[in-house]
Amino acid sequence: MASRTRGAPRQSTYAPKPAPATAAAAATGPGVPEKRKPVFTKVDRLQPGTSGHNLTVKVVNSKDVPMNARANRSSSSSSKAMLSRPPPRVARIAECLIGDETGSIIFTARNEQVDIMQPGATVILRNAKIDMFKGTMRLAVDKWGLVEVAEPADFEVKEDNNLSLVEYELVNVTEE
Repeated sequence: MASRTRGAPRQSTYAPKPAPATAAAAATGPGVPEKRKPVFTKVDRLQPGTSGHNLTVKVVNSKDVPMNARANRSSSSSSKAMLSRPPPRVARIAECLIGDETGSIIFTARNEQVDIMQPGATVILRNAKIDMFKGTMRLAVDKWGLVEVAEPADFEVKEDNNLSLVEYELVNVTEE
């Protein structure tokens, strides 16, 4: 085994950085991939258990969901324990019927989304997911998605194809 002497120079194995292929790649920085263009889908193409949907929809109606009775109950613990615990955050929830020219579905709006989902508004949902509630599909946008107001669309919502009225049942299939 050869030993290095103390004053010997080190050899560098680093290569110069290649130039970015496009201006967009230069703007995002090294090691960051380019963003993909969103692919928009229609309501009638939604399936249970899927996510990552981008849709342009109109809000047909919106109903506030009353706060759960559990949140209104008082605690039987001591006042000392109540002082150390932060107050519970009250979430605002509304169920909105939304849709496009192919169908409609119930959207569960939470907190700030409730203010955006006004009847007659056209909105863009990015990275939406399908949640199952009592065997029916609900569309939702969590913290990884975005709900934004869009320019008014010129389509009529097809309310007679409501995907939230279809009841699903989870069936486990075993192969022999």
